[in-house]
Amino acid sequence: MDKIAVSCEEPSLNSRIDPRFGRAPGFLIVDPETMAFTFIDNGASQVMAQGAGIQAAENIARSGAKIVLTGYVGPKAFRGLSAAGIKIGQDLENMTVRQAIEKFKAGDVTLAEAPNRMSHGGMGQGGMKGPGRMGRGK
Repeated sequence: MDKIAVSCEEPSLNSRIDPRFGRAPGFLIVDPETMAFTFIDNGASQVMAQGAGIQAAENIARSGAKIVLTGYVGPKAFRGLSAAGIKIGQDLENMTVRQAIEKFKAGDVTLAEAPNRMSHGGMGQGGMKGPGRMGRGK
């Protein structure tokens, strides 16, 4: 079985999945047959204003993993992972890395055909919708 990359908060099979693919603190690269793993630190991607998902996708591709399990993947990261032949399981939250691997091995993870997170244009942009209060006077 292929190696699986799981976005996580810390280097442990008992770590919680971090749902933010590009901004996750790291990834466990797990051999699902033996549960042996290595950890890829994603700290450099966390502080990027833009391109965190693309950088994370490149790191996963270099690791040799053929499957990613995570919460949310944006369109650029999705394209990068897909171009590298990496399959993506999304919408995994509120569980440990070990639980996600077991769920995948049981056939309970649907592999994605499209990203589930829209591009956000970098950190700190967007988010404010509607007329707001500025310039409205009282």
